[in-house]
Amino acid sequence: MKLKLTVLLVIIAFLSGCGDDEPGNGELSQLSIFDVAVIEESGEATVNLRLSSESVDQVTVTYNTVDGTATAGEDYTAAENATISFAPGETSKDIVISITDDEDAEFDETFDVVLSNPENVIIADNTGTVTIVNRDEGDPFNQTIPEEGYETPESYSGMTLVWRDEFDELNLDDWTFEIGTGSNGWGNNELQYYREENTSILDGHLVIEARRESFGGRAYTSSRMITQNKQTFQYGRIDIRAALPEGQGLWPALWMLGSNFSTVGWPDCGEIDIMEMIGGSGRESTVHGTVHWDNNGSYASFGGERTVTGSTLHEAFHVYTIIWDANQIRWLIDDVQYHVIDITPAALSEFRQDYFFIFNVAVGGNWPGSPDGTTTFPQRMYVDYVRVFQDTN
Repeated sequence: MKLKLTVLLVIIAFLSGCGDDEPGNGELSQLSIFDVAVIEESGEATVNLRLSSESVDQVTVTYNTVDGTATAGEDYTAAENATISFAPGETSKDIVISITDDEDAEFDETFDVVLSNPENVIIADNTGTVTIVNRDEGDPFNQTIPEEGYETPESYSGMTLVWRDEFDELNLDDWTFEIGTGSNGWGNNELQYYREENTSILDGHLVIEARRESFGGRAYTSSRMITQNKQTFQYGRIDIRAALPEGQGLWPALWMLGSNFSTVGWPDCGEIDIMEMIGGSGRESTVHGTVHWDNNGSYASFGGERTVTGSTLHEAFHVYTIIWDANQIRWLIDDVQYHVIDITPAALSEFRQDYFFIFNVAVGGNWPGSPDGTTTFPQRMYVDYVRVFQDTN
């Protein structure tokens, strides 16, 4: 009887101990790291680490810095296999990293602090991002905007100017940025990651810059802007004055998709390419104008091109135009027509509806191919204006 009672008490004590939730008795604290933004001239970034509860044991963890758009040795001082420790009872510690202050006009840049090799702790979040905020005056693009080029008037007889963007500022009431890599490289095996940060306004010009930089798992970045659900148009004359990037693998485009794209998809929505250029030797003086559509269940396209003389599409501004009504679409460069399509057949009904604009610079893809050793970065597309005119009557 006494033996059975003793065994029972031992079992009860053991089970009671298994239910103890105190750290150090079977349950480890969790460690989190937090993002931080610092002004470049501050000279240092303080990255906070925090435990979810006190630990009865010393906690240690290793940390390393990883370049994003900021570069170790140029923008900040790297940390390699450094260790930080929490004494018993401590719940908060800081990692301090030196930031390089310079007078160069730059974009905001980022790098990561990554945690590993935990002892007596569970890592809940292993990466903290440091954003270096640059306030230096000047032009971070280090741009030279072409001074020469063609211009079109601000009015046409019998037409009304119904919408324009002269790019004195970036108006987000009209434009939205598309971010990321898209599906299958935006359907074309493109190589870039689209970011808002690659767009700026300079001296009354929209600037979209393609860069060779690692971001989001891609080796290049650029920007893609749309007016979907904000500015849409059916018919009219559309003038876009732009100077284009150059180099093997660059693919600038000024184009439109049908406003029903989100519901019917492509190519059923229709696509009007006002301007495309594919970079590479011998190709940078040629503009392409094309339409894509669904032809009774089959994909169809029809395009034309024109090669300019005197300067490439990179060296000077040109005006890319479509004149579009219920009967046809005509393509012009610098007021010279080079392509036309009759859209009256029933199979081309996609082109008798509202469309929205897309402006982008792609890097790589099925058509231009990839950049090579001859391609220099960054590359920029400058857009001076986009203007939409429609018949007065």
